[in-house]
Amino acid sequence: MVSTKRSLGLAVSIAALLIGATGASAETASLRIAQQFGIAYLPLIVASERGLIEQEAKALGITPPKIEWLKLSGATAMNDALISGGLDFATGGIAPMIVAWDKTRTNAKIIGVAALGSMANIITTNNPNVKTIADFTEKDRIAMPAVKVGFQPIVLQMAADKAFGKYDKLDELTVSMPHPDATAAILSGRSEITAHFTSPPFVQQQLATGKVHAVLNSYDVLGGPHTFNVVYSTAKFIAANPKTLQAFVAGLDAANAWIKTNPAEAATLYIKAENSKLEPGFVEAIIRAPDVNFSTTPEGAQKFADFQAKLGIIKQTATSWKEMFQAGLHSKPGN
Repeated sequence: MVSTKRSLGLAVSIAALLIGATGASAETASLRIAQQFGIAYLPLIVASERGLIEQEAKALGITPPKIEWLKLSGATAMNDALISGGLDFATGGIAPMIVAWDKTRTNAKIIGVAALGSMANIITTNNPNVKTIADFTEKDRIAMPAVKVGFQPIVLQMAADKAFGKYDKLDELTVSMPHPDATAAILSGRSEITAHFTSPPFVQQQLATGKVHAVLNSYDVLGGPHTFNVVYSTAKFIAANPKTLQAFVAGLDAANAWIKTNPAEAATLYIKAENSKLEPGFVEAIIRAPDVNFSTTPEGAQKFADFQAKLGIIKQTATSWKEMFQAGLHSKPGN
């Protein structure tokens, strides 16, 4: 009888080990993350350089995935890679992510993983006659990364809707141009570009010259801080890798906490990783700015979704910001 009990106990132990091994192996062994350029992606840089995601994975009792950091640019290419299985986590503006979420509700089911942070985007101008967006004329041209598609065009339409009751009133003045090129154009004063809707560090670089002034702050348009960029994935990947997802978000939270307590070191890390020519003190000042907050908590997501639904950019708005983001964030004070 004792022998039988021992045999039974051994069998149960072996079964438990096998179940545990199966559960562990269910998590992905690799993690492909798209990382774009710019200070808005600082949390990812810190998480990568300091191995924070791997540390959190170990703490959760899983083998840390082999992380591949991919430099991709453009929502279309990124979404195609995500849906085809060539990418696990994509990154981009919150407004484009909401469009992807809406378009894939019945198939790939793209969903937000975490916010990367809240930071104000500013319209600058070298035209002394322009004090508000109401002062723009047909002679002005407003540069932004992509017209009608993306974060800046949506915010400009929100501002126009409030100011004129006509969301597309300023659309004809917009021009597609990368931030570095637009910065050079507006500072030269010899281009058709008289305004630029841009983000850190380009805002600070331009204002520091004294050649431009601010016209519009996106925080004013949204009525407070809002998420700028996010990380997103597919419902299938999230469901299959719950602990990897948990480790990733915890790694970002750890990165954000480290950035807040070590802004000078974070600036140095950013400059090295991006091979940037910016001065450390300049980058540190941006990190310390009161309108910059690196956080995984989504802010203003519902306002973006409501406006995009109003314009017909998405078929219907979300019932709550939580509908657009994975459940692990739902306990956070998002909006």
